[in-house]
Amino acid sequence: MLVVDDDSPDGTGDLVEGLATELAGELGARIHLLRRTGKFGLGTAYLEGFRFALERGYEAVCEMDADWSHNPEDLPRLLAPVAVGEADVVIGSRYIGGVRIMNWPLSRLILSWSAGVYTRAITRIPVHDVTAGFKCIHRRVLETLDLGRIRSNGYSFQIEVNYRAWTAGFRLQEVPIVFTERTEGTSKMSKGIVREAAWKVWELRLRHLFGRL
Repeated sequence: MLVVDDDSPDGTGDLVEGLATELAGELGARIHLLRRTGKFGLGTAYLEGFRFALERGYEAVCEMDADWSHNPEDLPRLLAPVAVGEADVVIGSRYIGGVRIMNWPLSRLILSWSAGVYTRAITRIPVHDVTAGFKCIHRRVLETLDLGRIRSNGYSFQIEVNYRAWTAGFRLQEVPIVFTERTEGTSKMSKGIVREAAWKVWELRLRHLFGRL
């Protein structure tokens, strides 16, 4: 387990270090912390995590939020299709088999759902939950994609990774999960993040059409 902590004021980094020390032995050695002194954004945190996994030879990488919005008990269901070779990217989807979101205001739900409709209409990507941050990715995907070319730093990061993987010929699969809104802290959603995602979809599509992706 790797926790990427951008100098969080809630003491996340200290808690992770304390847990690794408390568990000690082999289990404690499996808990890693990457501290970054500053707020560098969600996208760069994911990229740091991907590089960490590739350098250490991991076969699959699962990304998730650490605020209980994503249930750790769902991890085996995300990992299984990658492990048996059915898929290269498995997405924990909030929109397969109905809407599976707990405690979101209607405005946020409409925004998220509309983002999926908008993205699919422009890119034709066969994914319902395009901005999902709970997924499992085989290392061959990350090795094939040029991580240095991924520039998204908000929720559009998920769209970009999905789209690049799909256009590169990798198999994407969605499995249903229940997403529960965080009970502590505040969402990082902002108008700037929405604008970035709205433009990024067009940028990705045009780059692909002109062979510049």
